Amino acid sequence: MIKLTRLGGDEFVVNADLIQYIERRPDTYITLTTNERFIVKETVEEVVMRSISYSRALRSIPTAR
Repeated sequence: MIKLTRLGGDEFVVNADLIQYIERRPDTYITLTTNERFIVKETVEEVVMRSISYSRALRSIPTAR
């Protein structure tokens, strides 16, 4: 899950696995596989980096102590 901000300032969390594509128009539009669309304050690059971090966190192997 990644935290994003709507243009009005409200924060929300979206499942990054559901992101189908991200567009810059000049605002950032996110379309999910469910066809829902959001406009967010974050740049395309920020959304991509958060999605990559989320994906890496899911796939990381915890180290034994």
